[in-house]
Amino acid sequence: MLPPARLGLLGLQHVLVMYTGCVTVPLVFGAAVDLDTATIGLLINADLLVAGLITLLQALGIGRVLGVRLPVVAGATFAAVTPMILIAGEYGLPAVYGSMIAAGIFGLLVAVPFARAVRFFPPLVSGSVITVIGLSLIGVAAGLIAGPDPAAKDYARPSHLALAGGIVLLIVLVGRFARGLLAQLGVLLGLVGGTLVAIPMGLTDFSSVGHADWVGVASPFHFGAPEFPVAAVISMCVVMLVIFTESTADMLAVGEMTGRPLTSRDLARGLAADGMSGILGGVMNGFLDTVFAQNVGLVGMTRVRSRYVAAVAGGVLILLGLVPKLGEIVASLPGPVIGGAGLVMFATVTAVGVNTLRKVPFEGTSNLLIVAVSIGVGMLPVVAPTIYHAFPTWFQIIAGSAITSATLAAFLLNLLFNHTGRRGPTPEPGAETGAEAGAEAGAEAGAEAGAEAGTTPLTKPGTEPTG
Repeated sequence: MLPPARLGLLGLQHVLVMYTGCVTVPLVFGAAVDLDTATIGLLINADLLVAGLITLLQALGIGRVLGVRLPVVAGATFAAVTPMILIAGEYGLPAVYGSMIAAGIFGLLVAVPFARAVRFFPPLVSGSVITVIGLSLIGVAAGLIAGPDPAAKDYARPSHLALAGGIVLLIVLVGRFARGLLAQLGVLLGLVGGTLVAIPMGLTDFSSVGHADWVGVASPFHFGAPEFPVAAVISMCVVMLVIFTESTADMLAVGEMTGRPLTSRDLARGLAADGMSGILGGVMNGFLDTVFAQNVGLVGMTRVRSRYVAAVAGGVLILLGLVPKLGEIVASLPGPVIGGAGLVMFATVTAVGVNTLRKVPFEGTSNLLIVAVSIGVGMLPVVAPTIYHAFPTWFQIIAGSAITSATLAAFLLNLLFNHTGRRGPTPEPGAETGAEAGAEAGAEAGAEAGAEAGTTPLTKPGTEPTG
């Protein structure tokens, strides 16, 4: 436990590092399903509230049931954005939150088995899926910059493109010349700078901010009683497995940084907390959460390993989630501003996926084919959105999601080639596999914030957990 003043400053620093990534999810989702500013503001507040609660749960834990008890910070994941948009378009928002609740219950049920079977989700699978997540969202960023209707007179207006380009340039310059915490706030500075430029351009409208309350929380099930279409539930449960893969790598990396290598029981408690985010998000109009790699990097950079710092960050997020005016301000940001910042963030997700694949042994294996087919299958509905129009609705929801289809393809192909029958040549000595490379990939994802970390496998086939 650090002195109160230092504890508060370090907790606030964690919030600043992850805030933009967290609120971008409701901004993008709300714009994609054509919600009004007030409703998007409600989603932002719910998003921050749930993220704060899950962060507290991860940092402090509840008995031997929930929470990894490490300095990790949770936030809304991009992996759920595309499936949620598809589900909203086909079944409506009650189905989005119903399927989220079902995925949360699924997550609680499979947390222990997943922790023991993490070797079936190596960097080969997670890297392919994370790459597709980023690529599939770049089109969403382009839609925010150019506008939703290609037939509109102001579609792809040069001034809008210039504004988005200026934001990207500002983020690049901050990343190149800034140091320390400031270097990690490039996207946030881009949003602020872009909004200031957008005001004289007549692109901003903050009129709804004055009507918002200073303190408040949205009522549970704001969009109505939850609904549970089978296809939507299956799609969101697959997303939960993707979230587990992301969080596993990051938790293993933080465990190594703090000198506390995780057992399968520790990992299961952390994954169960991710599952709880589905239940809380579904009830409170929030989103599915994962452990944020940015904050993993911050732990490595500052070398402050107190989980109470993360707990303070969770408390700050909860307070922010209880201020509707703040949600309205963020929700009023112009589309080109959100799109410009989102373009960098989504492309960064893609780069993290590529970096994860760097850990995969390709020589003398069939792994290149697995990656190629997984990305190809995942990108089909992105480049040709109506390709499955002749199939039943349930199939369109599952296969029409780039994340869901890429995950299923990568997982099944990895089982086929690497876990059944003849497995082919053994990787070269020293090549990383399974949780080992996954953990290092998670740490290196945080290296965007200046961290350099690695870890050892949680378990090896046929052995008890070490640590």
